[in-house]
Amino acid sequence: MTPALLAEVMEATWPPAGRRKLGPFTLRDGAGGGKRVSAASLDGPFTEADLDALEAGMTQPLVLVRAEEIALDTALAARGWAIVDPVLAYAAPVARLTADLPDLTAFPHWPPLQIARSIWARGGIGPARLAVMDRVRGPKAALLGRIDDRPAGVAFVACHGTEAMVHAVEVRDSHRRQGLGRSLLQASANWAADQGAARLSLVVTRQNAAACALYARLGMEVVGEYHYRLK
Repeated sequence: MTPALLAEVMEATWPPAGRRKLGPFTLRDGAGGGKRVSAASLDGPFTEADLDALEAGMTQPLVLVRAEEIALDTALAARGWAIVDPVLAYAAPVARLTADLPDLTAFPHWPPLQIARSIWARGGIGPARLAVMDRVRGPKAALLGRIDDRPAGVAFVACHGTEAMVHAVEVRDSHRRQGLGRSLLQASANWAADQGAARLSLVVTRQNAAACALYARLGMEVVGEYHYRLK
């Protein structure tokens, strides 16, 4: 999975409210939906004057810096921009992740049920991020996970062509470490397979060691990394 394809899939399955060009940068309006839909990104060669314009052109200067963008990272660091939330991208063939799950372990639906919205809200995923999901144009689903016949977790999955991506995985505190994260990912793969997707991906902060370990155990591989720089 190339960096360009990863960026394309992220943008399609978790889109900003708006975007505009400023020199070699794309600026995004996240409408309160978080860093991923609010960060600027680099599209080509830049100069110090471009960075001056970037700092002046953003109310809250925030840039997504990919691992290969060393020159940009160095230039922003020299200007005092701080690193925020290093992120890893994982991916695997959908067929590697599909599984036979007991009935109602995690079922896809759209629009999200109120209980799904409530679980998201308790995890800090409120109306602005639900609006991000609403903006997705391609196939999409909320997956409500259950443990002992009780709603316990939720995730969002969407397709862009033959690529599928999982976002907003949230498990209730009282039901963590019971295997629901695995089930939600497998249910996402099952849904993606039904849509004709060939690969499933997701992004996660490096500091979420438990989630990273789960994805590795399931056979997902790191296909990209980035961090944010905040002025």
